[in-house]
Amino acid sequence: MKLTTKGRYAVMAMADLARHSDGSPVALAEIADRQEISLSYLEQLFAKLRRGELVKSVRGPGGGYLLSRDAGDIRISDVILAVDEPIKATRCELGSPKGCMPSAGRCITHDLWEGLSHQIQHFLSSVSLGDVIDGRVAERQVVVTDTRRKPAGIANAAD
Repeated sequence: MKLTTKGRYAVMAMADLARHSDGSPVALAEIADRQEISLSYLEQLFAKLRRGELVKSVRGPGGGYLLSRDAGDIRISDVILAVDEPIKATRCELGSPKGCMPSAGRCITHDLWEGLSHQIQHFLSSVSLGDVIDGRVAERQVVVTDTRRKPAGIANAAD
């Protein structure tokens, strides 16, 4: 899966906002300086984040942005989806009955990549901004096991 700069920068900026807000608005220029992201690019991202109801804007002197709710209640997947970043590893268009092949069929590895997309979505939905800024991401790692096939020579305890 390719996560573009749009998704990565949105998550970086939201984590910065969560860390530095302390209940008062944070100016985008401050986030831009700390995260080394273009201010004009951040303005575009925050317009989408505001429409996605993840941040609130405060106008006037001392204005800036605030999280719309607690950092622990904002999932990383919410941030990525708010900036129109699809979470998928297939080449197929989301919701389209057509596949990714020139013949409109699905490639032989489609189910593999679709499964990966679901795992990524599950992981990003399990991590909040609060987890990121408090250093709890490693605790959220999901271990996926496949019980359908076992390598030769490995038996279940019940075998």
